[in-house]
Amino acid sequence: METLNPFYIGGEWVSPLDGATQWQMIDPVTEEPAGHLAMGTRADADRAVNAARAAFPAWSATDRQTRIALLERIAARYQARLEDFAQAVRQEIGAPITLARTLQAPLGLAHLNAAIETLRDFAFSTERGRSRVVREPIGVAALITPWNWPLNQIMAKVAPALAAGCTVVLKPSEIAPLDAIMLATIFHEAGTPPGVFNMIFGEGSVVGARLAAHPSVDVVSITGSTRAGVDVALHAAPTLKRVTQELGGKSPLVILDDADLRTAVATGVMQCMTNAGQTCIAPTRMLVPFDRYEQAVAIAADVANAITAGDPDDPATKLGPISNRAQYERVQAMIQAGIDEGARLVAGGPGRPGGIERGFYARPTVFADVRNDMRIAREEIFGPVLAMIPYATEAQAIEIANDTEYGLAAYVASGDPARAQRAAASLRAGTVLINGASFDLAAPFGGYKRSGNGREFGAAGFAEFLEYKSITSTSPT
Repeated sequence: METLNPFYIGGEWVSPLDGATQWQMIDPVTEEPAGHLAMGTRADADRAVNAARAAFPAWSATDRQTRIALLERIAARYQARLEDFAQAVRQEIGAPITLARTLQAPLGLAHLNAAIETLRDFAFSTERGRSRVVREPIGVAALITPWNWPLNQIMAKVAPALAAGCTVVLKPSEIAPLDAIMLATIFHEAGTPPGVFNMIFGEGSVVGARLAAHPSVDVVSITGSTRAGVDVALHAAPTLKRVTQELGGKSPLVILDDADLRTAVATGVMQCMTNAGQTCIAPTRMLVPFDRYEQAVAIAADVANAITAGDPDDPATKLGPISNRAQYERVQAMIQAGIDEGARLVAGGPGRPGGIERGFYARPTVFADVRNDMRIAREEIFGPVLAMIPYATEAQAIEIANDTEYGLAAYVASGDPARAQRAAASLRAGTVLINGASFDLAAPFGGYKRSGNGREFGAAGFAEFLEYKSITSTSPT
């Protein structure tokens, strides 16, 4: 059984220091051991931070073209290994190979290219009267990423941080190590200066906590659960460093009475179930007018029942396993909670899909007659579970949609573009997608309320890694 113990620190592949533990990797399809991964210590975190700190003066002084050239070399190598990245994500989290090829792997490259385009035009210096305002790299960035969309979330942080002139320490999820190791390889092959990019694995309570608390780390960016985001913020507080957090969600899809019902419901179900429901922005609450509700329930049940679960290697598979046992058990417990609370089960339910006897597979599940005070409407499940809620008026729909501690994303379906825009303006969420729109990687992404703070993507995400400096003289600049 393979043991992975590569940390990338100071431009070299190194083994963890004494005291490192091992994480047992589990294949989510077979539930069998798939290898071991070395988990670092506080001392390993210190080594990585020290390397990044030492490299910061030179890297932060590089010009725009130097950074663009490096990112373009990385992008070219990433492009050449797209299939390898897709296979890695399929293997480590059980993502269906078609999803891995069309979204999981390409999204990392898309973030690289978006960072390059942002860097080309970003104004690092502006003048107004007697003052010149400059934007300077903030320093060492600690980047903590999850397992569900690993390449997307790594590159959404690493690419803008490097483009801004920061040096980084990446702590990827131990559940998804293969793609991160491949990324570190292409960063090395592309000629990234030693210490500019560093990567270590480790438990959040050990390595994550040390990175957040480290006095030489200037900014921490985490994507994860709300609990993890709070923990990072608490560890970072004594050093008053910047913390940006992309955390949980319980996103509503508000289907207005003039929407194309079949299209809106079918699209919403598939968006909820994609990646086995392990998506922080998934529209997991579907709000439908009373007079169209039963029709919508029937459509949702039909769509969910038609989703093909199976071997992630099969291009026809639409639903792979949940990525790990703990999350699988959480999903099963929440499905049972929905039944116990009296929601009407119209598709799926507890257990695995028919014909599948092992693996962390959950059935595509749809609950109707959900009240917004039920656990399945309040808590992030992170699995293929949809809660359908009826409403009487548009005002009531907006009220229900906003009645959540989260505010990461929201969705609107309407046949009237102006009406959809008005509804979107009333929703308390950082991103609102209308009529099945896809994400714009140049637009800010982040949450309201307990979904986090700060923004990723585009110029707004780039700015999270910069400081303002005002330089004022006695005469105009």
